[in-house]
Amino acid sequence: MKRSSSQRAALVGRRTAMGLVALVLLVAGVWSSWDAAHHVVLAQGREHGTLTVTECGEETCTGRYEPDATSSARARVVVERSVAAEKGDRFPVVVKPGSDVVVRTGMPGFLHAWTPLGGAMVLAGFVIGGGLRLTRTAWGVGTAGAALLVATFVAL
Repeated sequence: MKRSSSQRAALVGRRTAMGLVALVLLVAGVWSSWDAAHHVVLAQGREHGTLTVTECGEETCTGRYEPDATSSARARVVVERSVAAEKGDRFPVVVKPGSDVVVRTGMPGFLHAWTPLGGAMVLAGFVIGGGLRLTRTAWGVGTAGAALLVATFVAL
């Protein structure tokens, strides 16, 4: 069956639009993740230590910071609250430069930092499969995103 030029243009337009939507989803996932992830990924030269959680609110937890090496101890630092942070918990952290905000390190911290990317990958998988009709690619991207989310849940 021959397609008219308007049908070809509509197909190209749809694929371009869906490709851009998938790209925006993935870029937004990386952008959202990078705020915390770059402190974990590029942690060399930063203050490392252990956080002992003393109090948790709706969005953050606070606690005592005990340094590993040359940095000084702090009576109160703040960490983003996750499902795994409760009063009395201890876990390794890195201090964001110039602040009293810390980010969880190690494999659980690494995975938690990339959680927004995992969600974006799952959503992009639907766009790739439904809008671009690239089912194998969609399954790969969606499965990788879901695996990241499950690994984060297990690690925390």
